[in-house]
Amino acid sequence: MRVFPFLTATVATAIGLGALSTTGACSGRLTDLPDGSTPPVAKTVTTTFPDAGPLPGQKECKVVVTRNIPLGNAIHVDMCSHVSYATNPPSGGDHWPQWAAYRIYDVPVSREMYVHNLEHGAVVLAYRCEQADCPDVVKVLTHSFQSARDSFCAAPSPARVVMTQDMLLDTPIAASAWGATYTATCIDEASLTAFVKSSIGKGTEALCFDGLDIQSAGDPCAWTRDGGFVPDGAPVVDASVTMDGGF
Repeated sequence: MRVFPFLTATVATAIGLGALSTTGACSGRLTDLPDGSTPPVAKTVTTTFPDAGPLPGQKECKVVVTRNIPLGNAIHVDMCSHVSYATNPPSGGDHWPQWAAYRIYDVPVSREMYVHNLEHGAVVLAYRCEQADCPDVVKVLTHSFQSARDSFCAAPSPARVVMTQDMLLDTPIAASAWGATYTATCIDEASLTAFVKSSIGKGTEALCFDGLDIQSAGDPCAWTRDGGFVPDGAPVVDASVTMDGGF
């Protein structure tokens, strides 16, 4: 990877920080606000240009990692309803009551479903192409999936990683965690692996329970009952439960 100061941009955006004190002149740690709450952390955007060729349709090899994305309260919405997300790929927000099983999918996982995985501390690996048209992309994402380690969810629980096609992406390769995104116009396994390693477990809920395997269960929105959906053998989930009151 070429590392030049003028090729790497880091942007920090204060999110309503106001006047904040620090615990020491050098530490830079922020003290609690007068009301006892923890002050928000500044959003950061880091752009690098690895030594790799751009993928088809892209002009340059560019990797952008965004962290500390501000997110409001997230709630469960009716199963199969549409949610618009502020970032691409999604990095949090409202979502369906059902989350996906942790695995590599050959069928697309809906954003409203995998955002629930993010809330549980998962990382989602996504690609914008048909598998047959981008075998190199699928191969690298698959390797990142297989090499992921989850220190919180020990075996036999799977590592909290989902790999899926997402044709709504702006870039050929993307990854996301709660409050963080990774986008790439080229294959750079080192930066992707680093993002996965540093982002597992960043959700607002630390849960290891596996979700619904839509690869075997089929289209979740084809199973409906009382405004939700119940595939064979799956528990009924109350769509009215919020992140403060349930999964």
